[in-house]
Amino acid sequence: MIKGKQATVITDPYSPGLGYSPGETAADIVTVSHQHPGHSYVSDIKGGPRLVTGPGEYEIKGVLILGIAAFHDDNKGKDRGKNTIYLMEVDGVAVCHLGDLGHVLTAGQVEEIDHADVLLVPVGGVSTIGGPAAAEVIRQLEPKIVVPMHYKTPALNVELEPVDNFLKEMGSKDITPQPRLSLTKFSLPDTMQVFLLSY
Repeated sequence: MIKGKQATVITDPYSPGLGYSPGETAADIVTVSHQHPGHSYVSDIKGGPRLVTGPGEYEIKGVLILGIAAFHDDNKGKDRGKNTIYLMEVDGVAVCHLGDLGHVLTAGQVEEIDHADVLLVPVGGVSTIGGPAAAEVIRQLEPKIVVPMHYKTPALNVELEPVDNFLKEMGSKDITPQPRLSLTKFSLPDTMQVFLLSY
């Protein structure tokens, strides 16, 4: 969930069957990177949100969204299909949600995403990129803030790699998970930082 002054965005809402309890959720905008139950469970989202489900340019309630075509695997989508990357400008902060990215980025994708301040990157391998490829994508984009996602936790009943593999790859150890991350365009760090969110 990304909350701005004018709008709340929920990215890739998951179904309760995955082991997490989403609680009471409401949003103005929901982005869906691909049509998998773990990423497109919109039925429980309150507030009559606008749904964004693919590449294109959108402006909803003051939030600019660019959907960029990508793949769910490193075989041009032949194994797992397509994925949409979303670059959102919320209150002057550019947030990039990579969805279930399955490959390092092309030069064209890097050019479209090159000004991302915050990068939400899958790191759990198996059905997405894992630690080494995630580190490569981070090097490609050079964001100010990196938030790993889509990895194994005790609550999750799907097999993925733990976040530790990614943190080791990034040389980031002893990071305490935070319940939320609050940012403005003026509070972004000068050098890249990895933030771990608690689930």
